[in-house]
Amino acid sequence: MSDDTVTNERAGRILAAADEVRDSGGSSRRAGRDPINLPMIRNWTEAIGDVNPVYESEEAAREAGHEGLVAPPAMAQVWTMRGLGRTRESDDPLGRMTDILDAEGFTSVVATNCDSTYHRYTRPGEEVTISSVLTDVVGPKTTGLGEGWFFTTRNYWRVGDEVVAEMDFRILKFRPPATKAEPSTEEAAGAIVSSSGSPTDDLVVGKVLRPSVSQDTRFFWDGVRAHELRIQRLEDGSLQHPPVPALWKDKTEQTDYVVSSGRGTVFSFVTHHAPRVPGRTRFPFVIALVELEEGVRMLGELRDVDPAEVSIGMPVQSEFLDMPGEPGEDAAFGTEPWTLYAWRPATTDEEGSK
Repeated sequence: MSDDTVTNERAGRILAAADEVRDSGGSSRRAGRDPINLPMIRNWTEAIGDVNPVYESEEAAREAGHEGLVAPPAMAQVWTMRGLGRTRESDDPLGRMTDILDAEGFTSVVATNCDSTYHRYTRPGEEVTISSVLTDVVGPKTTGLGEGWFFTTRNYWRVGDEVVAEMDFRILKFRPPATKAEPSTEEAAGAIVSSSGSPTDDLVVGKVLRPSVSQDTRFFWDGVRAHELRIQRLEDGSLQHPPVPALWKDKTEQTDYVVSSGRGTVFSFVTHHAPRVPGRTRFPFVIALVELEEGVRMLGELRDVDPAEVSIGMPVQSEFLDMPGEPGEDAAFGTEPWTLYAWRPATTDEEGSK
């Protein structure tokens, strides 16, 4: 049997199974474990640095036109999280499609994407439910990592019968090759150029996943391409990272920003041992949350250091990795040159220049 015949038969099985999932009408509504509550709102806003007073101050909320305290719209998913150790319900379309593709050998995930719509603010005390449907299945697609399938589910969050938020969640699952040769030194080094001159033989050209760029974050990634860390400046002059939608500006205007010195200290870090990450040939590696001199915190890889030597408070400096244009038709990899930022230990001169 030819490879094309096998691929076509597999595709037929997947599409037929997807039709059954879609025709089933999706999942039943599942209630969150707790009503919307102020303690969780405080934990969430503190973790991401959101200081909007309408989430904690009745007075501020009423001055802003609300009837009382409101919850951050982006917390919609928080209220219906299952909790550690819980399993998906048998009618959950995300779980069903994952099982279908796993059974056909598409066991790995290379990319996900979320598009959310918030219809209104929710309020403490409200009970939230979630239901999901399968909206789209596309494949097979050729990716840099092998044959893959895209599928999209849509989540609906409701208070009573009112939809308060919805989210399209798109995932690409691919079939790992039976054998995977280690990249040669020449292939691994490729044409990746580090702004600090450090070696880049731990990254494979065309395999490192590109960041997702939106209208709200384009100024930041344009800055990275120019070897700048641009920090969003809010309407009141304070600084914010990650960027938030600049609702105080017309959509045709660019958000205001300041350019960071790139210097900071390690606020927290983790050492990643497994699983393997597309595009990386060397493990373990360190991901550090860095507190910049400007007062905001930013997450990125900490390079050129033994993980055992990393410590809280370590001075670091930004660096930039210029990726060449990449072949391939899949949008997750793209064709235009791009740049990734990272951290490295600061030199004595860089520490002294603070």
